[in-house]
Amino acid sequence: MKRRDLLVYLTANGCILLREGAEHSIWWNETIKQRTSIPRHREINDFTAIKICIQLGLEPLR
Repeated sequence: MKRRDLLVYLTANGCILLREGAEHSIWWNETIKQRTSIPRHREINDFTAIKICIQLGLEPLR
């Protein structure tokens, strides 16, 4: 999955970017007060993308 597709999905579902790290971006879901890190690669493994969505309390993106 393309990283930008995942970021668009997260933004559309109310998640915000907290900060950029050296190798990961930290995203926050204000609704459930959860955060997670997203690797800064062009392609993100589908398994990783599903886990990111679950950690932020969203329906997994397929």
